[in-house]
Amino acid sequence: MRTTYAIGDLQGCLTSLETLIARLPADADVWLPGDLVNRGPDSVGTLRHVMSLGSRATVVLGNHDLHLLAVAAGVRLTHASDTIDDILMAPDRDVLIDWVRHRPLAHYARGYLMVHAGVVPQWTAAQTVTLARDVENALRGPDWKAFLGRMFGNQPDQWQDHLVDEDRHRLTINALTRLRFCTADGRMDFKIKEGADAAPPGFAPWFDAPGRKTADTTVVFGHWSALGFVMRENLLGLDTGCVWGGKLTAVKLTADPADREVLQVDCRQSRDPFAKVQTAKAAPQG
Repeated sequence: MRTTYAIGDLQGCLTSLETLIARLPADADVWLPGDLVNRGPDSVGTLRHVMSLGSRATVVLGNHDLHLLAVAAGVRLTHASDTIDDILMAPDRDVLIDWVRHRPLAHYARGYLMVHAGVVPQWTAAQTVTLARDVENALRGPDWKAFLGRMFGNQPDQWQDHLVDEDRHRLTINALTRLRFCTADGRMDFKIKEGADAAPPGFAPWFDAPGRKTADTTVVFGHWSALGFVMRENLLGLDTGCVWGGKLTAVKLTADPADREVLQVDCRQSRDPFAKVQTAKAAPQG
């Protein structure tokens, strides 16, 4: 079995990825918990580089990757803070978009569950993968554009076993790609983006929710740069804010947590975390 490293959110930071990859064993596999693109200086180059890794790279989709798909599908506008035009205008645009929409939203192997953001307390690892697969099948199908057009929104914001169809899919997407804080009964908050101590009353970081059914599974995730690097026996939080001038982090995935190896490279700041630019603009068509 080849050595495997999980690497945090790239967000178009190709140079940092190349620097970190060069420090790994030449035949190492890499797990990437989403947000390959957007906000950084080279989204298209980053995407092509990950694709060039072939079977060595296992990728799950993040919220920025889904945003790219939605813009490409014509169901969302780009924002002034986006840096995905290089993908949308690329000569191989269709190949790139097709590759992205065929990535999973959850991956489970070797005792590790990888998602972009989080898992609500009521889900087991197996249930997480099953729910993700339902969304993946829709994204890979012929009606994927219409599907994405119905998937954005904050409701429902609490898991219920009786949820079906669009509500079930939308909640699954929001949990796996946007979750930070939730209650013990699975109600999610999408407003607070600060660190773990910013939890609203009654809420906690999703991984500290009482009774979480994935507590006995090592969950690998990104998405939460304000949280910083987290490494517990059964938890790996890897978004260390590369695009904001932080670090890009890799952790060697091992059977024994004591054998893990952490590698980090410094990143050039590409975005100001205090800038709040929200203006929408028309998306390039192609």
